[in-house]
Amino acid sequence: MSAALPAAEEPIPTRHVVAFVCMVFGMFMAILDIQIVSASLSEIQAGLSSSNDEISWVQTSYLIAEVVMIPLSGFLSRAFSTRWLFTFACAGFTMMSFLCATASSIEEMIVYRALQGFIGGGMIPTVFATAYTVFPRSKQHVISPVIGLVATLAPTIGPTVGGYLTELFSWHWLFLVNIVPGILVSFAAVTLIDFDEPELSLLERFDWSGLIFMAGFLGSLEFVLEEGPGNDWFEDDTILFFAVLAIISGAGFFWRAFAAAVPVVDLRSFANRNFATGSAFSFVMGIGLYGLTYLYPVYLSRIREYSALMIGETMFVTGLCMFFTAPIAGRLSRKLDPRLMIAIGFIGFGLGTWEASKITAEWDFWELFLPQVLRGVSLMLCMVPITNLSLGTLPPQTIKNASGLFNVTRNFGGAVGLAIINTVLNDRTDLHLLRLREHVTWGSSVAEDTLGKISSGLASLGSLADGAALKQVAGMVRREATVMAFGDVFYLMTGLFLLLVLATPLMRRPQAAGGGGGGH
Repeated sequence: MSAALPAAEEPIPTRHVVAFVCMVFGMFMAILDIQIVSASLSEIQAGLSSSNDEISWVQTSYLIAEVVMIPLSGFLSRAFSTRWLFTFACAGFTMMSFLCATASSIEEMIVYRALQGFIGGGMIPTVFATAYTVFPRSKQHVISPVIGLVATLAPTIGPTVGGYLTELFSWHWLFLVNIVPGILVSFAAVTLIDFDEPELSLLERFDWSGLIFMAGFLGSLEFVLEEGPGNDWFEDDTILFFAVLAIISGAGFFWRAFAAAVPVVDLRSFANRNFATGSAFSFVMGIGLYGLTYLYPVYLSRIREYSALMIGETMFVTGLCMFFTAPIAGRLSRKLDPRLMIAIGFIGFGLGTWEASKITAEWDFWELFLPQVLRGVSLMLCMVPITNLSLGTLPPQTIKNASGLFNVTRNFGGAVGLAIINTVLNDRTDLHLLRLREHVTWGSSVAEDTLGKISSGLASLGSLADGAALKQVAGMVRREATVMAFGDVFYLMTGLFLLLVLATPLMRRPQAAGGGGGGH
């Protein structure tokens, strides 16, 4: 039940502020858990005696389940109220974290991770919706940087936190670390949140077929995007099956979204130009957020052979820059046209990836420093105004539903970005490998000189020296081909970000406003 809009000058109850801070912390845990296992999958694999194919599902199952809950949370929040949805989501997430830590087989872990992602996914859009329905518009320059920082910082520092926990304790602490905070946040949610009342009558008209279609559509699409690059896309029968299922379920989902009296997800928010354009920007920002969080660690692991902890320490630069830029972005949002902020942010993204496109096999912390600084600053400069323009200009009664749609676009941006990145990496590596091999042949003076020097250094191996030298040269060729492919991916991303700069005028600048939403 939506409440009336308060005046801009109406004081915000301390109870609401404390409740919101606790909710933000719960959202932080849910988003952090997307990436916290990424640096420690090998340790989990060893601990559960799983195969390479199975261990990837520790992350994939979480993502697939979460992406179904995020848009569904708008309906559930209206039906059960913010208090009970958030309390259930946080308590369930905490329970599943405990079960993940106690899993004794890969099958148990996959089930628990899927439940953890599904239940915990309800916290993320609920926090975004609360920020724009409980707090007046005049406070958005403070609130939006907070949720923007958490939404982007959590996945960025996930590998760092995971690396430290696994290095200092064991992989079980990737999940145990959620228990005490989860209990405290659950207790705070049930005692402090009183923003709205449940509308249980909505449950009588719940669209079950719409839910089934949505789950089939979003879950199958996420699966195809996650698994496609490593399985030759539609050459794989399983990928093809889920692609067809996604198309059929998608058609059913969109039919029910417009035909049902009370649809599971109301798509009418996309009729708002700012929301539609902002969601598109959020999609691309997801590519920058999740794609680069993936790319840098892969480079440092494959090429530089960094440990999980070293990767985390190198990546922490982005997190620090985001932390210090958040308050600056909040202040700028009151003084600058938000569209100008978005353009500056995407230009910064583009400059960072342009600099990274010059990457070589010798790059480490200091060479990656500037691209990471530009990424961290740009994330905050983009996130704050995009969120304000997308959600802050909608009628309060539509924000709960729109928040789920807005957040799912960012997640799908990440999924699509990773699929494209992995596909381009694989294809361009093969192309560069083919071209380099044309030059590394008998008769090439450079190749023969290099081979001779390596063989001389391995003279102690006797008759095995020539074979070992050939193997090293082959490894060098593959390494260089891979690095060149990384450069191609960064170059491609530069073009994408600069294209978004040209699209910023499509958004309308909001009117200076008073209230942003009501409390209970």
